[in-house]
Amino acid sequence: MATAIPLRGEHITLAQAVKLAGLADTGGQAKLFVRAGKVRVNGSSETRPGHKLHAGDRMTDETGREWIIQA
Repeated sequence: MATAIPLRGEHITLAQAVKLAGLADTGGQAKLFVRAGKVRVNGSSETRPGHKLHAGDRMTDETGREWIIQA
């Protein structure tokens, strides 16, 4: 079951979502986490920390935990 990440505007960056999910403590750590290829978006590997996530997008870490972006 996916855990919800609340959306406050039209989008959230992948690095911000990684931080909100608790996968990183700081924005810098979140960027490194994403660039290392440790997260997937909607089933595809994504290495751009600035990638915009919108409502309905799903993010998965390398252990299989899943988050969904919710408006």
